[in-house]
Amino acid sequence: MRDVMEAAAGILIAFLFYTLFRKISVSLSESLNFFTLAVILIGLMKGEMAGAFMGMACGLIVDSFSLGIFGISGLANTLTGYLAGYISRKVNVIPFLRNLVFIGIMASLELAVWMGMSALIFGEGIHFGKGLIFLQPVFTAIVGSLLFLGIRKFRAQHEK
Repeated sequence: MRDVMEAAAGILIAFLFYTLFRKISVSLSESLNFFTLAVILIGLMKGEMAGAFMGMACGLIVDSFSLGIFGISGLANTLTGYLAGYISRKVNVIPFLRNLVFIGIMASLELAVWMGMSALIFGEGIHFGKGLIFLQPVFTAIVGSLLFLGIRKFRAQHEK
């Protein structure tokens, strides 16, 4: 039950930050993917199945905001969440630098899968947001690594 509550809180926080940043600046919201960040963090902390379910939920929420085909973000985020959980169980990604690189790779994978499926299905150009979309994995990795470090420190202090 605690895992479900943490996932629901992650979705709610990602949704709130997405809508808040969208109101402040569209460019800012295009350069940081809050939903992918929530998916990767749950995958890291809870495993591949939790990451996949979180990816499905977050992806469908993202799809509901878009005017495109429903399910593309759902599939991309589901794959990302599963792989984030699976790989993090096989490789130690706890140290900050490894975590930074890992989240960057996972965010890049999600973006590549989404762009590939969008181009394949739509057969037309993708909105790149003045190139800011290519910075999305970098900013997502930086924010995600700092957030993951903060969560680990918070849990360590409260477990004592």
